[in-house]
Amino acid sequence: MATNPVVSVASNSSAGAAGGSVIDVNSLVSQLVAATKAPQQSIIAGKTQAVTTEISAVGTLKSALSTFQSSLSALATTSGFDSLSASSSNSSALTASADSSATLGSYSVTVSQLAQAQQIVSTTAWSGGGSATVGTGSLQISLGGTSFTVAIGSSNDTVSGIAAAINEATGNPGVEASVVTGSGGVAHLVLTSSLTGAANTMNVTETDGGGALSALTYGTANTGNYAQQAAALDANLSIAGVPYTSASNTVTGALSGVTLNLLSTTSSAATLTVATNTAAVQANIQGLVSAYNTLQGTFASLGSYNSTTNTAGPMLGDALLSGMQSQIRSTIYSVVDTGSATYNSLASVGITTSSDGTLKVDATTLSAALTANFSAVSQLFSGASGVASSLNSRITADLASGGPIDSRSQTLVQQENALTQQSNQLDQQMSALTASLTQQYASLNTLLSSLQSTSAYLSQAFSNLPRVQGTPSA
Repeated sequence: MATNPVVSVASNSSAGAAGGSVIDVNSLVSQLVAATKAPQQSIIAGKTQAVTTEISAVGTLKSALSTFQSSLSALATTSGFDSLSASSSNSSALTASADSSATLGSYSVTVSQLAQAQQIVSTTAWSGGGSATVGTGSLQISLGGTSFTVAIGSSNDTVSGIAAAINEATGNPGVEASVVTGSGGVAHLVLTSSLTGAANTMNVTETDGGGALSALTYGTANTGNYAQQAAALDANLSIAGVPYTSASNTVTGALSGVTLNLLSTTSSAATLTVATNTAAVQANIQGLVSAYNTLQGTFASLGSYNSTTNTAGPMLGDALLSGMQSQIRSTIYSVVDTGSATYNSLASVGITTSSDGTLKVDATTLSAALTANFSAVSQLFSGASGVASSLNSRITADLASGGPIDSRSQTLVQQENALTQQSNQLDQQMSALTASLTQQYASLNTLLSSLQSTSAYLSQAFSNLPRVQGTPSA
């Protein structure tokens, strides 16, 4: 009798041939393991999806609160209400700006002279235009108290070459050279200072001991080589009758905290007014209202329920969300001790609630409140119990490490990690089950295959037995 072959569990054959595999072990084990794993895997997957959704929702809530808090920064402290503006009654003659160190008030300003930069034009006219040769040597040019040296060689000894060398020279404090070509193609060298002020005059000397560049020299005692087209001048002005001189038309030292930009002289005094910048405050308040409405939209989305689709928001009924909504709304609608019985709530300054829960601003009412009692409006937002300062403190605590949002996030991450561990453990259990079942069914397959071979052998043996002849009839 032939020896049975080793059973191949990979074989798909279930034929009854001797020695063949009777059971498709891989397929059977796979189905049994899948049926065992599916219910547990479904539970883990469902919980994981729920936790992932909640993590995303808490992240959205955190981001929305952080964005809203940024709109509070300009209103949560009194410094946000220290913004001042400066305006001129004659903006064609002067404009102004003010910082928080300025003093409220009105001032009479006259401008008798603008600051001006010097410009000189060479009296020598070189035939041949910018390419005319001047000579070689060395020049020292100064502007105010700063000087620099320009070397002129055979490669740049033309009018245009010298102009370029001056402009490109190291240490040039602001002398700009150009070439102007007049009638007949003659060239003039033009030197212009970029610095205004009487002290910023130009001086040009020849320093190599030669005379090839003498036609380019210029100074207080040597003015013949250039015609002055514009003198170096200081600005002359007076504020409240007090005279002031400035080397620049941007004047910063005359009035504390105020920068003046002089544009032209005045024929009569202009009025400079330094006042509270209510426009900036009003814009900041409008920004707060817009940010609040955006936050409310996020709250509504997270805690919503669509009865048509039976779809709930990811934080519907969540105590964390509802608690924060309640806290913020109570602050928004609170009455604040501002020292004024008239302006002590958002509604009193023109900020009211729409039917959908969002806020809206009546710009006219707000502007009137800022004009009538700026201090009270400031306290309404930035005081110790002010709306913006209270909201800022509350949200800071909510977003802080160990705060409610951080605690919820950590709990959710722990749950997510635990579910991941359960999933990994389930995979390990199913791997072990697969190995165990494979071994069991492989053994059974071997036994069945052996029985199949024995059956085939016996059938063959019986078929080869001699047939018994019957007894003949009488």
